[in-house]
Amino acid sequence: MFEYAPAPESRDVVDLQPSYGLFIDGEFTDGSGAPFKTINPATEETLAEVATASEADVDRAVRAARRAFGTWSAMPGSERAKYLFRIARIIQERSRELAVLETLDNGKPIREARDVDLPLVAAHFFYHAGWADKLDHAGYGPDPRPLGVAGQVIPWNFPLLMLSWKIAPALACGNTVVLKPAETTPLTALLFAEICRQAELPPGVVNIVTGAGETGAAVVNHPDVDKVAFTGSTEVGRLIARGVAGSGKKVTLELGGKAANIIFDDAAIDQAVEGVVDGIFFNQGHVCCAGSRLLVQESIADELLEALKRRLSRLRIGDPLDKNTDIGAINSAEQLARVRELSAVGEAEGAERWSPACELPDRGFWFPPTIFTNVAQSHRIARDEVFGPVLAMLTFRTPAEAVEKANNTPYGLSAGVWTEKGSRILWMAERLRAGVVWANTFNKFDPASPFGGYKESGYGREGGRHGLEAYLDV
Repeated sequence: MFEYAPAPESRDVVDLQPSYGLFIDGEFTDGSGAPFKTINPATEETLAEVATASEADVDRAVRAARRAFGTWSAMPGSERAKYLFRIARIIQERSRELAVLETLDNGKPIREARDVDLPLVAAHFFYHAGWADKLDHAGYGPDPRPLGVAGQVIPWNFPLLMLSWKIAPALACGNTVVLKPAETTPLTALLFAEICRQAELPPGVVNIVTGAGETGAAVVNHPDVDKVAFTGSTEVGRLIARGVAGSGKKVTLELGGKAANIIFDDAAIDQAVEGVVDGIFFNQGHVCCAGSRLLVQESIADELLEALKRRLSRLRIGDPLDKNTDIGAINSAEQLARVRELSAVGEAEGAERWSPACELPDRGFWFPPTIFTNVAQSHRIARDEVFGPVLAMLTFRTPAEAVEKANNTPYGLSAGVWTEKGSRILWMAERLRAGVVWANTFNKFDPASPFGGYKESGYGREGGRHGLEAYLDV
């Protein structure tokens, strides 16, 4: 059997510091909270000690952003664009360094960080730089105005990409930012702070405060924050919505999902299998729009399952820094425990569990790619967001049944449809209650295309012309 030789990416391209502070008003500063450690989930080694921002620290950051807002918002859009273009180019120049750091801190395969995340990060800054001097033509009136200070809280699954989704449109529209990265993945946000200095971004325009949930709550609830943007769990999203209700703050929430990937009997099977793998096993399933529910037309269910099992048996699990790795480490011990718990519940409820034979590393947080068959819609494995490499497979007979099953969820973030018939794609897309519907593909993103959900997947859109509205007073 053909074996791949190890092809590890070098860690030497990253200059890891033993400790990191907060980034406030253009300078790195100590936090007044108890510092915490961020670890490599693939090895459990400590990467660095990171400062924790207290309410007082968050207040300093918000005041710095408020001071900078007057100058930044008054700057011509063409001048703001120059800074965004400069940031985008620096990201491209330092993309290898950023990709390695993202993999070390997050656990995702270097191939994904290098080939997916970083190109999209730069693309978001390039795209929004282009909008900075064209806001009058975005369809929101002749003189749209920025909101003020944006408080942004991002998750750990795509740390740098979610940062770009938040910061790029905010700055293009003339707002200033206080951003709180996830506790388990703060390092690329802090490296981005260095990039802001390298780009000579005016002090206070971007501020980055690190810490756990208390720090995020301080950002969201600060009385001088005009706009709140959050990506994360539905549970936390509910708390934020309740907390800011009646405050006058503009809010966008991008929350959980339980997307249906729907395969009809006329679909190209091999192409669909690749789409299923990309839909649920990309980034270890740590994707809010992951295709975690596979709906297959009954007549091809056995054929597709056999092909899917063959494909999963060829996936490589292991060192995320190895360029041959397909599936990396689960981001944290806490998340691994949740994936294990829900998988055990799936078995207990009667679903049939299958994973390919694979050897998992001794250290770190690992879970094999897993398929559940004989799944009922009432099973928790089909209802709850696992946020891991776990796929629940169900069947359907008619398009109407597929729509009914796909929409039978409190979430509504994304869906996928696989068929050779364009009319069927349009018929399905019209009826699926999902913010994004992919046709004969899955997990494809572009900064010019808006992204967001319905129901418990949140509200508001990010990306595209539609995403500008969230950062404008219109």
